[in-house]
Amino acid sequence: MSGGSAIRGSRVGSGPMGEQDRGVHAERIAVSYWDAMGNETVRYFAANLPEEEIPEIIDSPSTGLPAGRDKDNPPQVAKNEPYKTHLAYVKERRTEEEAAQILDEALQKLRERRGSA
Repeated sequence: MSGGSAIRGSRVGSGPMGEQDRGVHAERIAVSYWDAMGNETVRYFAANLPEEEIPEIIDSPSTGLPAGRDKDNPPQVAKNEPYKTHLAYVKERRTEEEAAQILDEALQKLRERRGSA
């Protein structure tokens, strides 16, 4: 069914939209970013924005990969470390001897509370 209103979504009495209705657009520059798969993403920034405030790397919206401004050398995916459990982090901080000592102290306190020490 294709016979709808030709002005659907428009306000009654509205004229043609354009610069006169919306004001003047600020000057802007287009910056291209490329990901490792060769996809280009264009981002627009204000023309008066200092160069150091324009990001060197963004996340590509199409692939989720990091995208950089150098087409020939796009950034590589950072190696993700596997998820560590709380116990793995504790083992990084404690030696086996320290762990045994802490366990003994905790067991002694528990036995004292229960009256079986």
